[in-house]
Order: sequence, then C-alpha cells, then structure tokens
Amino acid sequence: MDFATIIGLLFGSGLIGYAVFGVSQVLPNGVMTFVDLQSLMIVLGGTIAATAMAFPVKEVLSLYTNLWAVFKGDTHQDSDTLRELVELAGVARKGTADLEKATDGINDWFMKDGVQMIVDGLPEEDIRNIMETRVVNRELREDAEANVFKTMGVFSPAFGMVGTLVGLVAMLFAMGAPSDGAGGNDDPAAKLGQSMGIALITTFYGALFANLFFLPVAAKLRSRIDKRNITQNMIIDGVVMLKVKKHPILVREFLNSYLAPRDRVYED
Repeated sequence: MDFATIIGLLFGSGLIGYAVFGVSQVLPNGVMTFVDLQSLMIVLGGTIAATAMAFPVKEVLSLYTNLWAVFKGDTHQDSDTLRELVELAGVARKGTADLEKATDGINDWFMKDGVQMIVDGLPEEDIRNIMETRVVNRELREDAEANVFKTMGVFSPAFGMVGTLVGLVAMLFAMGAPSDGAGGNDDPAAKLGQSMGIALITTFYGALFANLFFLPVAAKLRSRIDKRNITQNMIIDGVVMLKVKKHPILVREFLNSYLAPRDRVYED
C-alpha cells in the first residue's frame, strides 16, 4: 500500500474535520450543519455526469482501477531493474542462445519484449524505434486516464458554484416573501439563513473534493507516469547495449545515470 497517499488523505481530512468540529460548537445543529445531502448531490452528481459526457466510457470505467493503483502504490525499484539488465549483459555476451534461455525469467513485459527482439535478430535502430514508440503511446494512454481525475477536479468547484447559485436564488425569493412575524422556520429571515448556508456548503463541498481528492489523485497518477517513463527509457538503453554486447560494467555505469546518487548500484 502507498502509505504516503493514505496518510496524506487521513491527515488532510483530519485537519479539516477538526476545524469543522471547532466551528460547529457554536451552531445549533453542531457538525450536522455541514452535512447537506442536496449539496452533495449537486457536486458529486454534476461532476460524475459531466465527466461521463466528456470522456469515452472506457476511460470513465477505468476510474476504479486507477484509484486502486494510487492507493496500492508501486514497490518497483529502478535499482533492481538495473541489476537485472547488468546480469543479462553478461548472458548476452555468451551468445543469443543463452540470452533466449534467460528470457523466460524476465518478469517486466517491456524488458522481455526488448530482449525477445534481440533474440529475433532485429537491428539495433529498429529495436530502439519500436520500444520508444511503445513508451510514447503508453504515456498517452495513461495520461488520458489521469486527465479524467484532473477534469473532475475542475468540474467539482464549478458545480459547487452551481449549488451556490441555487442557494442564492432561493435566498432572493425568501427575501421577497412576506413575514408572518412569528419568527419560525417559515419566516423570511430563517429561510434567508438556510438558503445562504446551503449555497456556501455546496461551494465548500466542491472545493473540498477538488483539492483534497480529485486533483491530488491526478497529480499522483502523473507522477507515476513520469517515473515509469524513466524506468522504460533506462530499459531501452539497456536493451540496446545488450544488442551490441557491451560489457556489464559499462552497462551498469551508463544506466546508473538514470538513478539518484543514493540509489546507484556499484557492486559488480
């Protein structure tokens, strides 16, 4: 599990909840003042509907999968990928037959495809072009999926404003209603306060969902895409070096350029 994501969500929700609880102590309905089903329906319902209209069904249905990927996290380490490529470099220098036998032990599908191209005898330039094309198109697909959450982060405050307008309309009509002088819930002043409260709560919901959930998830997915780009570009260079039978030490030192100094591999 990605504990940074979970901790961030819990910490942010806790701080906002604490602030809401503190403010609600002076309100007649307490914390329930900030719970309004109508406002929630306007924000979430409108956001989901607009997102469904803006994107293909396949990308909308991938929301759950991408959300699970964010919370699941990624335990992959580029240093492990580097070590595997260095090991394969030693095998590649022995011959294509030995490299073909080692292919079955490769778990990364991208690296496995690249090594298989070497076994099949494809030229160095073609191997690089094919693998780079796959990286570009994979990034486009994943970026489109991340853009769904980013767009939801844009729609959410917008529908919060829609709810605000609904509340303001109700408030203005309440201001024009005659008062019975009793001061109850039917009194225009009471309706005025309720309508304005609904208007502001809807804006609150829109800003909350956008900035605490939708936009952070989109940023997390974008970060994962960038990290995967680095990994796969390192694999491309590694596979090309396998093709020309570079020495494992040279492969290791060259691919270390992709890693932060603290993560670099130095042992033989």
